Amino acid sequence: MSQLTLLKMDNIDFPPVELAMNEPDGLLAIGGDLSEERLLNAYFHGIFPWFNEDDPIMWWSPSKRCVIDCNEFHVSKSFRKFLRQSTIRITINKQFNNVINYCRQPRKDELGTWIDDKMANAYSNLHYQGHAHSIEAWQNDQLIGGLYGIFINNTFCGESMFSLAPNGSKVALLGLSQFLKQHNVSMIDCQIENPHLMSLGAKLISRHAFVEHLSNTLPSKIDWQSQEITIV
Repeated sequence: MSQLTLLKMDNIDFPPVELAMNEPDGLLAIGGDLSEERLLNAYFHGIFPWFNEDDPIMWWSPSKRCVIDCNEFHVSKSFRKFLRQSTIRITINKQFNNVINYCRQPRKDELGTWIDDKMANAYSNLHYQGHAHSIEAWQNDQLIGGLYGIFINNTFCGESMFSLAPNGSKVALLGLSQFLKQHNVSMIDCQIENPHLMSLGAKLISRHAFVEHLSNTLPSKIDWQSQEITIV
């Protein structure tokens, strides 16, 4: 039986992901902090933080990882029709702080948010250091959707997304997928499956396969400067 590890503040190392608990699936460790060094070390090893506002920091590496292969993004007939008729623009790193602030708003039927102040500040810091990035969807110069995440070892590790209008987050995710594909990056990490992601072509791979992908992939040189991208 796996034993939960309590992280020390002066050590950014994690236990092997194979020691993650079976129930709840993937819980590996608690404690530590959200420093730049610890977060980057976590993502490099297929680990991410996820916890409720008043809980200690919890670190996860699920037995099954939900990912999108950028070559297999599914565009339905109705979504393709929407894209043809749409005037939505997609940008990168134009409004990172606004994106994360929208993402941290409680969802319908939820009382709180898992993106508390320390999480928002930590990822904003990663953004300023060039590790975290946002994708924005615009309609008539109004932000209507977006997402943010970490880019590490040729993998975009998505953290959260939001939508203020129909298909807002979906168009942002498609834009990200095509942008990565143009730079020979094949994988978007979605962490945990849900029906919406699966409808877009997401699939489940083993923890071992995901960690192996991270460790065996050479970094790609992508210019993440603020820019507009075109959906084809």
